[in-house]
Amino acid sequence: MLPAAARLTSGESFRRCIRAGHRAGSRTLVLHLAVGGDPASGPTTPQVGFVVSRAVGNAVVRNRVRRRLRHLVRDRLAELSVLPGGAVLVVRALPDAAGASYDELRADLARCLERVLPRVQSPVESQAAHDGGAMVPR
Repeated sequence: MLPAAARLTSGESFRRCIRAGHRAGSRTLVLHLAVGGDPASGPTTPQVGFVVSRAVGNAVVRNRVRRRLRHLVRDRLAELSVLPGGAVLVVRALPDAAGASYDELRADLARCLERVLPRVQSPVESQAAHDGGAMVPR
């Protein structure tokens, strides 16, 4: 179970993240990641929401997929907490998630996070990572 502070419950927050956030997809899921708030405020608790539509399957299947995704994301919250101003992550399950194993979901989540996290990091951090860790004056 996710901590209460990490749960995304506002419909407006879901819409804002999906529309304005960065996206990465795989066969079983799509991630939307947006950095919100004031970057100067430092890291805050990231919030995570899940979208599992009827296209995934009946209620039993949808709830199983949601539980698996919630467990996988809970273990990766520390990666999101280092983003400036906090982060909002929406995980949308695709119909293929119904037949995917736990390990397949884990691999897809990891792959999507690896693709989307560099896009939301600050330009200085991205440039430092690109230059091999050394900060180069321009």
